[in-house]
Amino acid sequence: MDIYLVVTALISALGGCAVAFFIKSNVDANKLDSAEREAVRIVEAAKSEADGVIREARVEAKDILFKMKSEFESEAKETRSELKQLEQRLIQKEENIDRKSQVFDQREREIAEKEGVLLENQKEIAENQEKYKALVSEQKAQLEKISGLTADQAKDLLIRSMENEARYEGAKLIKRIENEAKEEADKKAKKIMATAIQRYAGDFVAERTVSVVPLPGDEMKGRIIGREGRNIRAIEAATGIDLIIDDTPEAVILSGFNPVRREVARLSLLKLISDGRIHPARIEDVVKKVGKEVDTAIKEAGEQATFDLGVHGIHAELIKYLGRLKYRTSYAQNVLQHSVEVGVLCGIMAAELGLKEKVARRMGLLHDIGKAIDHEMEGPHAVIGSKLAKKFGESPGVVHAIAAHHEDVPPSSVYALLVQAADGLSGARPGARKELLENYIKRIDDLESIANNFKGVSNTYAIQAGREIRVIVESEKVSDEESVLLSRDIAKKIEESLTFPGQIKVTVIRETRAVEYANK
Repeated sequence: MDIYLVVTALISALGGCAVAFFIKSNVDANKLDSAEREAVRIVEAAKSEADGVIREARVEAKDILFKMKSEFESEAKETRSELKQLEQRLIQKEENIDRKSQVFDQREREIAEKEGVLLENQKEIAENQEKYKALVSEQKAQLEKISGLTADQAKDLLIRSMENEARYEGAKLIKRIENEAKEEADKKAKKIMATAIQRYAGDFVAERTVSVVPLPGDEMKGRIIGREGRNIRAIEAATGIDLIIDDTPEAVILSGFNPVRREVARLSLLKLISDGRIHPARIEDVVKKVGKEVDTAIKEAGEQATFDLGVHGIHAELIKYLGRLKYRTSYAQNVLQHSVEVGVLCGIMAAELGLKEKVARRMGLLHDIGKAIDHEMEGPHAVIGSKLAKKFGESPGVVHAIAAHHEDVPPSSVYALLVQAADGLSGARPGARKELLENYIKRIDDLESIANNFKGVSNTYAIQAGREIRVIVESEKVSDEESVLLSRDIAKKIEESLTFPGQIKVTVIRETRAVEYANK
């Protein structure tokens, strides 16, 4: 910077000298003195200016050097402080590493000590296991000796206890599921069935399985028998029905499996008695005439049943088979009236459920059609009836409902279940069916005997004419959950062992009684 100023000053001076020289050479002599003086003045002014410039440059250079020195010193100071900080950090890291190294060394020593302890413990555990095995074997032998049970027997006992526990849990689950399902199903089912029963009312006549013909007097018995029994043999040969003439006053009993033939024999005998002419030729004529009348009555009865239920399109032969049910009874219940009743109930329940009412009535009316010919063919009347319905062009749904109403075929439609329910309602109605006293007593005994054979049952009582049994169990042996399973097992056993109409309700009663006496 100083050299630059000096050079500038020198250049200015030389310029001044050049200017002076130029002026001096070109100015006339008159002005030479003044020019010289001016030149001197300019040179001096240039020198003074150059000196000032040099001084300013030196001052400025010093200032710049001072500033550069100050900046350098400050930067050096900052660098030294940073280096000191880094050095301190490095020292701290070294100290931390030393401490961690000491901790690791200490842990290695502790781990080595623990490994030694574990090895000793493992050896001790192995020794103890051998001792325990020996003790267990010894205790097992002692337990078997004390209890008198082998290990396999004990396992069986444990399995049985687990099975009982599983049955207990299963019973609780069954009870919970049944309660949840019944909350909705029972309400609707009971409402539908009650509605169906309330809306239907029919006339029912209980008929006997044998026919009794009243006589005007006992002397008529001799005329019916005829000389050497020819009249009674003619009647039996023409009708296929046995006549029983005994000490019963003023009555003749007709016995036979075919209800239609029995009706023909009854009407024929009534006509012969009223006419008074009883001989083999007359008997044959009357039987033929009455047979035609009964056939007509059968057809009319079948047509009337279909008309009452509003069922149309049934084959004419199937209507005749339907009419024959008028002379068939089941547990003293007229089968045709029963079929009409089942048809009505099916229709009402179908209407409540939003199903086809006419289809349900048709199924209910024809469900027992097999009873019209089951005495002539082998097999359940439900299966026979389904084959008969199929033969005369009934739909597969009707055929299935007929076959499944006693579960000879598993039900696969709602209509089949409706027929089952309506059939049960009609048969279970009080007074609908009658049984012989001996059969009734035997069924009551069988019901009570079946229930009494189950474990934990103390007493059994059959009530409501055998429609319900109440089973009283011992509370110490049967829990509340097990009582649910017990009722199901008893019901299943009754279904497998007995034949009965309708349904039988099984009620299991479990109670705990605390009895104490106050004495003085």
